Amino acid sequence: MIFHQHIDSPVGPLLLAADDQGMRLIEFHSPRHPMAQLEQWRQGDHWLLQAARTQLQEYFAGERQDFDLPLAPQGTEFQRQVWHMLASIPYGQTISYAQLAQRVGKPTAMRAVGAANGRNPLPIMLPCHRVIGADGSLTGFGGGLPTKHYLLKLEGALPADDLFG
Repeated sequence: MIFHQHIDSPVGPLLLAADDQGMRLIEFHSPRHPMAQLEQWRQGDHWLLQAARTQLQEYFAGERQDFDLPLAPQGTEFQRQVWHMLASIPYGQTISYAQLAQRVGKPTAMRAVGAANGRNPLPIMLPCHRVIGADGSLTGFGGGLPTKHYLLKLEGALPADDLFG
């Protein structure tokens, strides 16, 4: 049984979902690609949701750089491979879509890598916000570009006095 609950965060409400296998979903308030299946899930608490809530609060307070929860994202083998690579991007650093494609072993598959990145069911924990355009631009993000900007600024990956601050 997958359990879900909403929590407040500095980037707006987040929907969290988990079961005994691991975290299944973190969804922003107005996701570009909604993945929640609330009619099939149970609203309530689960030890993983409690731990996720605590670790997300620590992250937003600047007290946590890594998450140490079991993750169970559902997707194709290629998507899971891309999502696994996201976890290797260090806190406070960014890479381009081309670099991510290279790391996945598919250097010419930037569009496919971008699409898999955009379908990441566990943003923040699998830090898809750390993937940016080759020119350093902030490109598409399921939580919106202001959220991506906020997360990168929180992590120190953007200058404090940048033009968008």
